[in-house]
Amino acid sequence: MNEILQELTEALTNAKQMLEGNEIPNKIKELEAQTQADGIWDNQREANALFGKLKALKNQWEPVETMLNELQDLQELYELADEAEQQTLDANITELQAQWQELETKLYLSGEYDHNNCYLSITSGAGGTEAQDWAGMLLRMYLRYCERMDWKTEIVERTEGAEAGIKSITVLVQGSPAYGFLQCERGTHRLVRLSPFNAKSLRQTSFALVEVLPEIPESADITIDPSDLRVDTFRASGAGGQHVNKTDSAIRITHEPSGIVVASQNSRSQQANRITAMNMLRAKLVEQQEQERAAKQDGLKGANKSADFGQQIRSYVLHPYQMVKDLRSNYESNKTDAVLDGDLQGFVDSVLKL
Repeated sequence: MNEILQELTEALTNAKQMLEGNEIPNKIKELEAQTQADGIWDNQREANALFGKLKALKNQWEPVETMLNELQDLQELYELADEAEQQTLDANITELQAQWQELETKLYLSGEYDHNNCYLSITSGAGGTEAQDWAGMLLRMYLRYCERMDWKTEIVERTEGAEAGIKSITVLVQGSPAYGFLQCERGTHRLVRLSPFNAKSLRQTSFALVEVLPEIPESADITIDPSDLRVDTFRASGAGGQHVNKTDSAIRITHEPSGIVVASQNSRSQQANRITAMNMLRAKLVEQQEQERAAKQDGLKGANKSADFGQQIRSYVLHPYQMVKDLRSNYESNKTDAVLDGDLQGFVDSVLKL
């Protein structure tokens, strides 16, 4: 156990140095000063975002400091204790080890938007009805994962499949670190199974594309010219009550310079849908800027991804054997039912540590 104490102390010391290198303590002080400013609650949305960011940074920094102090105290007690007392202390060491394993993953979340809410979009790809059913299965998987993480979810836009499943859907995920974790899911997901839609039960391969965007606060450094926008209203489809289906409450916004199109139809209020659509547009424009910056740095032009062969990040095989494998980290699990029921953290952690 003394060796475990030394390993934990070394790991936490390195983590503290990493956080200090990223200026986390300084950022906490700056944000705390901003929360004391006059008129902080004049814009409640921005204030909530500020306090949320402060809380997220403290959730990284404070546990590391606390655990290091506890480890130092345990080290001193362990060196002075007899064999019987050391056995009692072993339980405390084991508990700290478990706490560190849970905390370690969160320390990889140092991106600007990692602790923001996010928009998760699923689009069925090659495979027709099979792919639309697969998109529906992925939706359930992510909703279950969000339940496990105690995150709130709200469907922003949904287009049903012709026979089964969904053609596309966008979900607002609210919680921390929603974007930091779910960004690991971006890419094409491939399913191999015996087809439930084929009379001969032939093996079928289906694809669905998952996109994840952070919710960007209105105060972010991005300007949208209203003259660049084309706004269309339409009636929401599907469930939603008489009001939703009988009024043009749904909003579709096209940003003409970039060609980006966003839509929102969940709310009964056209204004609320417009706000949601503008938030999504802001996020897509930020992502586009980041992609252009990365492409310029690499000297390459970013290529559009399609939900088709050769683009998958993860493979879900249900026949002739059962296996889910991430093609980036090589992490795999044969518990396919558990994975499809939202047991995704192992996959998320493996990608974050790359």
